[in-house]
Amino acid sequence: MEGGPAIFAATVFLLFGAALLGWTAARALHRAPVAEGVRPVVAVPLALLASGVSLALGVWCLARL
Repeated sequence: MEGGPAIFAATVFLLFGAALLGWTAARALHRAPVAEGVRPVVAVPLALLASGVSLALGVWCLARL
């Protein structure tokens, strides 16, 4: 009964984390701003941290099944 919501939550976390990681990498490689009005020195590590946390939460949700 709890498997459905766990799989849904894991999918959402994994998709968001992967998309944010891809977005950050693409923007950083093109030397484009990752976040409007924020220095790249601050924006890139924070975006990478957020994507890593999201991916870790997705894996954790799947491991709980």
